[in-house]
Amino acid sequence: MDLSERIARARIEGAIDGLALALIKDGEIIQGFSGHSDQKKRLLVTAQTVFPAASLSKPVFAYAVLKLVDQGALSLDMRLAGFVDYAPGDEFAAEITAAHVLSHTTGFPNWRSSEQPLKSYFRPGDRFSYSGEGFVFLQRVVERLTGESLEATAQRLVFEPQGMTRSTFDPARKFDDTVAPSEAAADATVSVRATANAARSLRTTAHDYAQFLKAVLSGTGLKSSTSESWMEARKLVPANFVNAAEPHGMHQTDSAVAWGLGWGLEIESRFFFQWGANNGYVSFTIGSRVDGVALVILTTGFTGLECIRQLVEVVLPGPRPSLMWLGRRTAQQQ
Repeated sequence: MDLSERIARARIEGAIDGLALALIKDGEIIQGFSGHSDQKKRLLVTAQTVFPAASLSKPVFAYAVLKLVDQGALSLDMRLAGFVDYAPGDEFAAEITAAHVLSHTTGFPNWRSSEQPLKSYFRPGDRFSYSGEGFVFLQRVVERLTGESLEATAQRLVFEPQGMTRSTFDPARKFDDTVAPSEAAADATVSVRATANAARSLRTTAHDYAQFLKAVLSGTGLKSSTSESWMEARKLVPANFVNAAEPHGMHQTDSAVAWGLGWGLEIESRFFFQWGANNGYVSFTIGSRVDGVALVILTTGFTGLECIRQLVEVVLPGPRPSLMWLGRRTAQQQ
């Protein structure tokens, strides 16, 4: 069974509407597509189809931040509150640095809510707790320091250098072949849809994201020391997805998975990874600098991890602690 047949089979078995995949191997990009980008109009997914990539936004933003570090525009260890007071009056939040944000150790919740208001629930750097709020905090600082919007910075530092012509953080930008909103996405709040967000508003094609992954594999655009630090484990993740507000004693760590500066990391294999999930769109990317391979999968109408797991096993066989960790997270949320 060739790759295209495996993609189609995994999509059908996973009950997914549409899927695009891009694999980087031996320096080349191999693509595959299956299903529809718009079920009502019966439009097929193609190389031009733009997907919401959700949290695959985070490594792209991290790359831009590291470029700014190399240029001397900011420091990973500077306190962000000196530029933007994101959580006024919060003593712990005043200590948050860019490195804390990228490694998800700010102490912020993922997103503020009435049940979990915005504050730092533990001293920054103490432990891992996944947080989109932290990325927005750093986004605001980057915008202040550069005098540019997130979109302008991403275009200048990432999209244009890597030839990513169908990628944007700007929700208002239109493309001629975009995945139709799912029913879940139609229920999303206006603020989420209308605001550029470093943690989750990236829209891209599989090919464009693969262009970014090629830069990740080679370290293109970064000083060698910065490129190496990008993939260094900074904090082990919790074995179970307890959130920032949970007591410290509940956070038993997973010895096989850690987080670096914007990437999840499989400790033994040294594979990097990131997943994204938002309003019916799920994405996953994984790769290895040692092996020179990387994979990105973008989907719509998503119902579970099984399709992604099947495709990763075909392309990158072997134990994948990243997917086992994510599987536990998914089970907890059901």
